[in-house]
Amino acid sequence: MKSTNELFKELKMSAMWTALLTLLFLLFYRPVDGLTDMIIALPFFIVFYYCFFTIGKDSVLAWLRSRINGDIKKIIILPAILLVLYFSYVLINGQNPYHGTLALVPYLIFFPVLLFAARRNKVQKIDWLDFTAFVIYLLPTTLIEVNPAGDLPFKGESFDSIYRIILILSAVYAFGAVRGLKDIGFFPVFKLKFLWTSVWVWFAFYLFVLIIGFNVNFIRYVGHDVIDQALIHKIFLTLIATFFHTAIFEELFFRGLLLNMLTKRIGQSKTWRIFWYWGLALAIPLALLVGYTLKGGMHWFPALMTICLFTAAFFLERANYAPSGIYTGLAITSIIFGLVHYHSGAIVYIGFACIAGWAYGYTYLKTRNVFYSAIVHMLVNCSVLIFGLEFIK
Repeated sequence: MKSTNELFKELKMSAMWTALLTLLFLLFYRPVDGLTDMIIALPFFIVFYYCFFTIGKDSVLAWLRSRINGDIKKIIILPAILLVLYFSYVLINGQNPYHGTLALVPYLIFFPVLLFAARRNKVQKIDWLDFTAFVIYLLPTTLIEVNPAGDLPFKGESFDSIYRIILILSAVYAFGAVRGLKDIGFFPVFKLKFLWTSVWVWFAFYLFVLIIGFNVNFIRYVGHDVIDQALIHKIFLTLIATFFHTAIFEELFFRGLLLNMLTKRIGQSKTWRIFWYWGLALAIPLALLVGYTLKGGMHWFPALMTICLFTAAFFLERANYAPSGIYTGLAITSIIFGLVHYHSGAIVYIGFACIAGWAYGYTYLKTRNVFYSAIVHMLVNCSVLIFGLEFIK
């Protein structure tokens, strides 16, 4: 009875968060074709974001696990519903859901679900199949652009895309409900202590960025011509869009899944040192490769950041500030996160992204909630606009 009441309480909270976000959507996002586009987008927006705010909660994941109970027919119901909704939205907006890269969407929705469903034995420990599933699932989402992504609204200033929301929901369902991975932390909750952690981590990280950035001529202050309502409106909308379209997606995959699984896997072993040694041995050559294949100076900067993070992890592990393997996993994940920003084309930016990965990961480990690490991520990404700065790449 208690679990049922808790479940209904969580569902009501999800409705509240969805109503608040829907209000912001209606107030600030205007489609090209006006009312018609908004009427089409609104029901999809409500359904998907209600699922977004619901699916990662512990009581909901427990309920889902009890319902599917290893039955493949029940396991595929939710992914099938997501696929139908996505294709319906694309069709309603006059697009062909079987054209080009859209054909990849069913794979992305069903692959991790079916992979974990096929493993009949209830494996509690993290193994290499979990990491394989993560890599095979994440790579297509980052390397292949799906078009149309189903923007909300479909035309005009987009709040988010149904495609991005589906990837998030599929990942949480596959790893959290079907696989049974704990501590993903994908649920909204307001805690002043967690919010304070996010704010001071952001401040500390950006102070570091400013000190280094100004000294190496990577950042310059350009300021704002005038601080008025239009600028505040722009900053506000950018913060919202960044949080939902970029930050929460990357935090779920890099912190809620990868860092979560990696720290659990290291903790299962007898020592963190073997992971630390191998992580450092692989990370330094990759960092040097990234640095020396880009134009500009300071080719050594990503490698230097790699050494700094692994050195910090080593001493923190030896001091036993946290369970064994926590900081080793944090260092490895941070470097991976930084190096995948190769597409930015800026050497210094990649080095800073490695440090940012540590900041986001630290926030996640302190709160066990990717929404708060996404807040730090959002603030970092929007700091250039907030403070009137410019990156010199």
